[in-house]
Amino acid sequence: MNDSPKRVRQIVAAALLLCASAAGTARGDEATQLTKLINSYREAGQGCGGQASPAAGPLAPDRRLAGQQVNSSEQLQQALQQAGYQAAAVQLIRVTGPDTPEAAMAMLQQSYCKQLQDAQFADIGVLHEGNSWQVVLGRALLPARLGDWQEEGKAILEAVNQARGTPRQCGDQPFDAAEPLSWSDALGQAALAHSRDMAMNSLFSHQGSDRSLVGARATAAGYTWTVIGENIAAGQGRAQQVVEGWLASPSHCYNLMNPDFHEMGAAYASNPQSQATIYWTQVFGAAGRSGL
Repeated sequence: MNDSPKRVRQIVAAALLLCASAAGTARGDEATQLTKLINSYREAGQGCGGQASPAAGPLAPDRRLAGQQVNSSEQLQQALQQAGYQAAAVQLIRVTGPDTPEAAMAMLQQSYCKQLQDAQFADIGVLHEGNSWQVVLGRALLPARLGDWQEEGKAILEAVNQARGTPRQCGDQPFDAAEPLSWSDALGQAALAHSRDMAMNSLFSHQGSDRSLVGARATAAGYTWTVIGENIAAGQGRAQQVVEGWLASPSHCYNLMNPDFHEMGAAYASNPQSQATIYWTQVFGAAGRSGL
């Protein structure tokens, strides 16, 4: 069967569109991978120049920060304004030459260590075009209204259960879809206590200012557990952003998808005088009988 010239042109156009779509997907995957590498680096607290530093919170991917390539801070501010991102803090980073996310990360780590580990940032946008990588770090102004801690905590529960309903890769670990979590008031209280501690003391750590860890805090809140875990975040103003940041961080994603957890509680606390302004805690658990 012979194809007409028009039919041939249609086939060629469709093929080119498919190639372009595949290339765009590949670039998107590489941007996602670089985001995960940056979040792992922030969590490690390796410091700059061989000196240790406190861990920084995971960055939430935000498309508004990856909208277009810019060449100056002025262009960036204009682009963010057009995209509707009201920045409280923002940093533009660009590197040219690397052809893989791993190579880009090595160059970023060498030249922009302090910026990558700056705890004031909460969001990230990565744009990859050819051998050029653009990273925008930001923290948006908090929304005019946030719900109370329980309302926002249950919004996190809803977003987490939606994420658990889909198989995903957390770093090198593949996860099947997991059963939804249920809300625990006791774990919510444990989360609230730690968020308030972090906000009051401008602290980002799983260890409280009294040196307590999540297991002790959950027990103090009246939760008898067999398995316990915790995610923390800082700077994001919406529950959905918080969860997206956790999903973009391999270790936080691991907790979120872990099928051993059956319940959770979450809460935020804010302090305008603190470094990140707002702090979030999510506590996971599986309850057990007293004495176990």
